[in-house]
Parts: sequence; structure tokens; C-alpha cells
Amino acid sequence: MASTAQLQSPQTLISKINSPLSSTFPTNKPKSINLNILYSLPSNKTFLRVESSSTANYNEVVVHDEEMDKIRRLQNGSDVRGVALQGEKGRTVDLTPPAVEAIAESFGEWVVEKLEKETKNGGKVENVRVSLGRDPRISGSALSVAVFAGLSRAGCLAFDMGLATTPACFMSTLLPPFQYDASIMMTASHLPYTRNGLKFFTKNGGLTSPDVEEICDRAARKYANRLAKVSTALKTSPQRVDFMSTYAKHLRDIIKERVNHPLHYETPLEGFQIIVNAGNGSGGFFTYDVLDKLGADTFGSLHLNPDGMFPNHIPNPEDKTAMALTRAAVLQNKADLGIVFDTDVDRSGVVDSAGNPINGDKLIALMSAIVLKEHPGTTIVTDARTSMALTRFITSKGGQHCLYRVGYRNVIDKGAQLNKDGIETHLMMETSGHGALKENYFLDDGAYMVVKIIIEMVRMKLEGSSEGIGSLIKDLEEPFESAELRMNVISEPRFAKAKAVEAIETFRTYIEQGQLPGWELDFCGECWVSEGCLVDTNDNPAAIDAHMYRAKVSDEENEEFGWIHVRQSIHNPNIAVNLQSNKPGGCQLMSRVLRDK
Repeated sequence: MASTAQLQSPQTLISKINSPLSSTFPTNKPKSINLNILYSLPSNKTFLRVESSSTANYNEVVVHDEEMDKIRRLQNGSDVRGVALQGEKGRTVDLTPPAVEAIAESFGEWVVEKLEKETKNGGKVENVRVSLGRDPRISGSALSVAVFAGLSRAGCLAFDMGLATTPACFMSTLLPPFQYDASIMMTASHLPYTRNGLKFFTKNGGLTSPDVEEICDRAARKYANRLAKVSTALKTSPQRVDFMSTYAKHLRDIIKERVNHPLHYETPLEGFQIIVNAGNGSGGFFTYDVLDKLGADTFGSLHLNPDGMFPNHIPNPEDKTAMALTRAAVLQNKADLGIVFDTDVDRSGVVDSAGNPINGDKLIALMSAIVLKEHPGTTIVTDARTSMALTRFITSKGGQHCLYRVGYRNVIDKGAQLNKDGIETHLMMETSGHGALKENYFLDDGAYMVVKIIIEMVRMKLEGSSEGIGSLIKDLEEPFESAELRMNVISEPRFAKAKAVEAIETFRTYIEQGQLPGWELDFCGECWVSEGCLVDTNDNPAAIDAHMYRAKVSDEENEEFGWIHVRQSIHNPNIAVNLQSNKPGGCQLMSRVLRDK
């Protein structure tokens, strides 16, 4: 192996692996280097691999070790999430400022490279502008500094939106005069105050899982090779901007224009009382900057002040406490509508005037009823955990129902692809409350969903109806039973994903081999999906970010009575099992068969 550098023994390399790289590799660049060394190490440093040439930059020498895996494990589908503060039993802090800086720098570089490819001659681009918004989590301030440092390292101009929502971050790339090249939202949605994370946007929408994987892989290399702390000397300081006022006006204008109230155009919500439960997250703006200015009475609203400790309940429209408190406030104040936002307002749920909580399948049904009035016959994409009753409801209204992979990004991207394939698809929605509309840039925006519901509520009253929005889903049947179970994956964190995939593929094999009588992989061929709603069979199959299958289950008389959905969790090392049955004891029967087999 020709080299002007002296080749050291494995023992020497191992002894120096914890030393600064400069002590192992000389700072004066030799004329010729051609090293390809791979040694197994007995410590937590799994491999040392050096590949260099005469054009190599020593700052890019890669040390494959546990530190790199830590960054890669922060990927959570199309997001980045981790523990930012101590306080969780059994969890160590892994979303540190150095990690965030490396990820933000890698995102900035990724954006710059994409923009350069889009230029006519592939030339350099300058003054790439990236905005940052965040929810009120108490770790947000320190991690924001790391984001700005990373963007500065990448040569980007940073803009600080302060307290914001996830949908607003995306809209900051579109609405004038801001129109940033990209945006980052710092949030961990409904997770505990100890967590935090990053969501990424360009003008084309949210990044996909493969995009984020590429960014995290690049960041892992930076993180492993960078021994310095977070940069404190920024090339350019971030500029503070007020985008939320522009975003709120955007929502107000939509309501005014579409209601087109014959008596009071500027205040179309006069005479309506609407309760908002912001859960101490970022959603308080919707009360004072949207509803109040449109004439609504918002007396009785809950937890509007941002508090990163979330002292009252989890900010989550699926949370029973959040819905119960909102229901009580609606009934006590005889309000027309109650609204529950999650922390970063990309999800929502509502309570009708009779106090009925509307989330999950009910919220999808409500949005389907509204959208099908405007777009008869449209396809509606949901995740594969929705009920058979929802399918019947959608088809009874003249719509088409496409079941697809769990994961809001999967559902939204499937709808966008169907539209490209010529299948009109106006609504994409997950049972978690993430919902996107074709008319709104395929953006999952909890506030925009509520805007649609409010517009329909006002229209119904103008048409002389005395019924509330709950009447739109009075024909929706509810499943007799439903359950969710979790099976822990006992493995080292870095092997958990592979172990889960192995188990889920075994589940599929058992069904295909007939070892589970009456069980059959489910599919819906109308949108070119097969094998339990997992595999795309069209010309543009989407990458699989998490393995999952749905099976329909029939009894001895071959009568279908329920379904079971098994999926690999992207949040934690476990397998999620969802079950629904239209007969008593069905969920227990299916879970027993799953366990015994």
C-alpha cells in the first residue's frame, strides 16, 4: 500500500481513537494518500475506516462509531426527534446542541445544493434564506442557537420567527413578502416537555423520510469528526421577523371570502361562540388573531398561554383529558364549537355543540362529508387503521376510499402521487388528526382543517339549518370493539428496527402460507396498493420507511368480522398492533391467535 504516511498498527490506532484526530493524522497534507483500513474494535467504537486521496479534506475523515449511530437514530420518519432535557427514566439526552448544529448545517447544505441543481446552468446560489419557528418547549432557546449556528456554517441567512406553528413555517416559504427558500420547525408535537425535534420544509412541502435520512447521515459524519462545541460566533445574526401575523391574516381572509356573509362580511363569525383549547402550545394565536378579529365570542377558551412544561394536559387532540376539558367548556358555555390543537398546530380535533368529541375516524368522516360536497366522487386517502364503517360512510357519500401506510407523511405523499397519476384526490388524513387538502398545498395544517369546519358551520346556519356540524356524521357507524397493543422489541437500539422488520415479515409469511386460517392480507386495488396496503404497484412506488401489514379476519363461516394491523413503530423500539371488530370478543380472539401463533 503506497503511502508517504506511516501505516500504524491496529493497536496504535485503537489507542488513539479517543484522541483528537489531528494527533493521528498529520495536519500537513501529504502528496499522496491511499489508505483503506478497516479494523474491528473491542470498545463502543465499532469501526475505524479511513478513505482518503490527494484531494481529500482531513476534516471529512470519517470515524464510524457509536457517535454516528446516535445522530442517525434521531431520525423519526420525515422528522428528527430526541430527548433534549433530563427527566425521563431510562432515557439519556441525545438531542444536544452539537447534534442540532450538525443537522441544521447539513440541511442548509442540502437546500443550497438543491437550489443550485435547479438553476439553469447549475451555478452557485447566494443568500439562501431559511426561517426557524418553534413551539414553547423550554429547550427551544438553547437549541435555536445551535440551529442558527449550523445554518451560518452552511452559508445560509437565518430568520427567527419565534413562537410559531408547523404549518406557518411551511407557509413562510410561500406567502409574500417572506417567501423563504426553506424553513425549520422546532417541535416534538405532543411528546413530553423533555423531548424536542426538527421538521423541515422547502417550497415543495415537507421533506420525505429518504431526504431526512440523507441529511442525518451527512450530519452524523460532521458530528463524529467535530470535537468543537456549538459555534457561538455567527457569520450573520438571525433576523427576527413577525410571520404569524401574516399567516393569521391569510386564514381570516379565507374565512371571509368563502363565507361571504351577506350582512357582515368583515365579521362573519358574529353570533358564534367557539372554545379553543391550545394546551399551552402554539395555538393560542388562532383565538385572538383569527376568531376574535372575525367577530366570534371565544369566552371560556382554555390554556391559551404558551408554557413549555404543558402543565394542564398533553397538547393532543387524541388525549382524553384534553377532549374532556374542551367538552365540559362547550357544554358549560353552550358554545357552537370546541377546538383542540396539538402543540405545533399541525393536528386538531373538535367538539360539536352537543358535546360530542370528534377526532380519529369521526374527524376524517366530517372532513370527508365537507370535501365530498365540494368535490363529488373524489378519492380520500387515510392510513390503514381506519374502520370498515368509515369506508362504508365515504362510499355512501359517493367517494372512493384508499387505505394506505400508517404515517402522516405517507398518507399525504400518496394523495399527491394519486393526483399526479390522474386520480382526483382532495383529502388525505390520518387517524392521529394529521390532515391535508389538495387546495392547501398538501399541507397538514390543523388550523386550516378547523377553518374548513367553521366555514361549513356558518354556511349551514345561513342556509337555515339549526343542526350543528355533528349532524354531518350522524350516519357513521362506530366499531363494536377496537384496541391497540404494543409489543416491545428486546434488542440494542441500533438493531431494534431490523428485529421488528423480521417479526413483521414473519407475520406476513404466516398469512400467505395459510397458517392463520381466515386471515388474509388486505388491499385496495383502486389506488394501486397491495400486500396489506404496504406495496405500491404503480410506476412511482414510494420508499418504505416502516414495515406494516393489515389483514382482514373472517370467522369459520367465512364472514369478515374485523381486521388487524401490525406495524413497526418509528418512535420507539416496539411493534404496534391495532385491532377492530364488529362483534363482541373479536379483538381478544384476534390478539390471542396472534400471541399463540
